[in-house]
Amino acid sequence: MAVREFKAESKKLMEMMIHSIYSQKEIFLRELISNASDAIDKIYYRALTDDAINFDRDHYSIEIKTDKENRMLKISDTGIGMTEEDLEENLGTIAQSGSLNFKSENESKDDHDIIGQFGVGFYSAFMVADKVTVISKALDSDQAFKWESQGIDGYTITTADKDSVGTDIILKLKEDTEDDNYSEYLEEYRLREIIKKYSDFIRYPIKMEVTESRPKKDNDKEFEEVKEVQTINSMVPIWRKNKSELKPEDYENFYKEKHYGFDTPLRYINIQADGMIRYHAILYIPENIPFDYYSKEYEKGLELYSNGVMIMEKCADLLPDYFSFVKGIVDSEDLSLNISREILQQDKQLKLIAKNINHKIKKELQKLLKDDREKYETFFKAFGRQLKYGVYSDFGQHKDDLQDLLMFYSSTEKNRVTLNEYVSRMPEEQKYIYYAVGDSIEKIGKLPQTELVADKGFEILYFTEDIDEFAIKMLQNYKEKAFKSVSSSDLGIEDDTEKKQDEAEEKANKGLFDKMKEVLSDQVKGVRASKRLKSYPVCFATEGEVSIEMEKVLNQMPNNENIKADKVLEVNTNHDVFKALKAAFDLNDQKKVTLYTSLLYNQARLIEGLPIQDPVAFSKNICELMG
Repeated sequence: MAVREFKAESKKLMEMMIHSIYSQKEIFLRELISNASDAIDKIYYRALTDDAINFDRDHYSIEIKTDKENRMLKISDTGIGMTEEDLEENLGTIAQSGSLNFKSENESKDDHDIIGQFGVGFYSAFMVADKVTVISKALDSDQAFKWESQGIDGYTITTADKDSVGTDIILKLKEDTEDDNYSEYLEEYRLREIIKKYSDFIRYPIKMEVTESRPKKDNDKEFEEVKEVQTINSMVPIWRKNKSELKPEDYENFYKEKHYGFDTPLRYINIQADGMIRYHAILYIPENIPFDYYSKEYEKGLELYSNGVMIMEKCADLLPDYFSFVKGIVDSEDLSLNISREILQQDKQLKLIAKNINHKIKKELQKLLKDDREKYETFFKAFGRQLKYGVYSDFGQHKDDLQDLLMFYSSTEKNRVTLNEYVSRMPEEQKYIYYAVGDSIEKIGKLPQTELVADKGFEILYFTEDIDEFAIKMLQNYKEKAFKSVSSSDLGIEDDTEKKQDEAEEKANKGLFDKMKEVLSDQVKGVRASKRLKSYPVCFATEGEVSIEMEKVLNQMPNNENIKADKVLEVNTNHDVFKALKAAFDLNDQKKVTLYTSLLYNQARLIEGLPIQDPVAFSKNICELMG
């Protein structure tokens, strides 16, 4: 029997196929099942133009059989089969796409589509097999043929006996090594796992003999193992069904079957797009945050299918980072795949799908906010932080898309509110959207800087997450209303009379404030009379873009540059503490002025949650004050 050599550079291609192209060996089963599905599709295409062929879907299937003793795995189909010429052309020349050629000759507007785009998937079998045998009998042919190869050295084609039309692919699996367990592909549980993972939605039944445990007929308290042939795959995916057929429990069951989470999704989105790009998608907005969501281990992405065959378990390019919590699948007929059918080429189809999905998710969240406030607040509690990161990231290019989805705790509503709700309640004389920053709602509520704004009856947004202020700085304004921190030097509240009083107060105490600045040196940018304090003796105000809370966040980061906020020490000139300080200054008691100034400065630091720079000196000052 003459051994035929592979044509062209097929030897090099086969080596690359086995060692480089596929990242996981289990892919071989996906490829062989997809080829089997292609073969059945070809009969379907023939039936469209050949009245002699009656295509009854019930008569077509793919079957998987194992022979553990001889280490054999067999994949059989009832498809169109191959002649000797077909075997020579399609299996003797790697990258000869029989499926693609067939499809181009049989274009149809029907929903059938040939999965294979490259004639290379078959050769993935050599990743796990020492020898591959193909026995095939073509439609309209009386003679079957056998193609056989042990790898790059070549192949043989001989006549064979086969009763029915179709193809059998028989793999003689390699022996196990320390690194590779090839025997797993003979195990029932493993084959079922691979089929469900990659080929669950192949449109024809994939059958395999499985073992079931059942009660004995004569004694239902005892069980026996029974073997029977079962269909392993689901065949018709949920996203291919009409929306009218589906109930909420169908979506929830699919969510659980795909192991997207242990919770019940807050919302699902069923997309059936048939425009410039054709695709189907089922997307879910989870209720609970995954335990590893903010860790390096978390991978975003949607499952990506091409005509029912999974090609990527997590396609990150389909979701922006700020919607990385979304789970689901996308199935498209128009994707351009690379040679391995694993890695997607960066083409316009993918970008169009991603853009459309992004729009659909945003629209669904807006609808949830409008129609079910309680559920939206549940969602925001879990994933609001990610939306804020979305506003801040990429130099704020997504801020317009996300700003209406943001929520913050309100000082007056005692609950989370949107920016639109805040602005809609603003009094006519209010110029700014006011906010305060702190570790918690309770702590912010006690901040001295909030007194004046609250006294004016203005609502204050509480920022309790480290990303909040960064996101707002990127947002800059909302509906032409700028954001203003309650710690800002100029609150924009004072009228002309108040400004004149403040100027007079500042002038009268200039000498004292200059002395306090001298004591504190470069620890503060300045000292002045406070316009905002009512009951507290002292607080910090800030100037410039960096606030005290931003200083804290930035200095916690690795390789920080010791960034500091420009702090101004504000003193309540109506407080008894200031009167004691002023008396000491008037009596030229430098020691007391220094002591009081130091204590007031450290008090302001404590109010802001900043550490005391010299705790020992602070303790001594307290003792001296009490002595």
